[in-house]
Amino acid sequence: MRDHGPELVAFARRLTLDHHRAEDIVQDVLARVGMRWSRVAGSNDVRAYVFKAVLNDFLSWRRRRSSRERATADPAAGRETAAPGVEDIVLLRDELHTALAVLSPVQRAVVVLRYHQDLPDTEIARLIRCREVTVRSHAHRALAVLRRADVPIIEGSRP
Repeated sequence: MRDHGPELVAFARRLTLDHHRAEDIVQDVLARVGMRWSRVAGSNDVRAYVFKAVLNDFLSWRRRRSSRERATADPAAGRETAAPGVEDIVLLRDELHTALAVLSPVQRAVVVLRYHQDLPDTEIARLIRCREVTVRSHAHRALAVLRRADVPIIEGSRP
């Protein structure tokens, strides 16, 4: 946890778009992993095991969550105190957050795993239990949604 805790929470936050829910997911996953530590510690890559557990918990949480539930935080709150230059970053982050929120959970997971975690399609397919062509389809559709939303940071994305 000391080595990868912040990275796990950041990964979960990108998936959930909610810092508190991300912390809850990571805490739940780590508690379950701790209960099975004797089996988990013997695996080749404990880090990968925990990241996959976080991804699985996110995807199962999204299935259970009402499709009508939406975060209502005011993104304009606190902008008056931001230093010059930081406001642009905050605005871009808010735009990206809003755009990612319209993606399906699987599309969002594919975008985060592909473009932020920089995983190959074969690994993403293994993680979300689908074929590579399905990963590419999810990525293609997600990018189309983000382009329609005019998110500027996706211009350099791979095809």
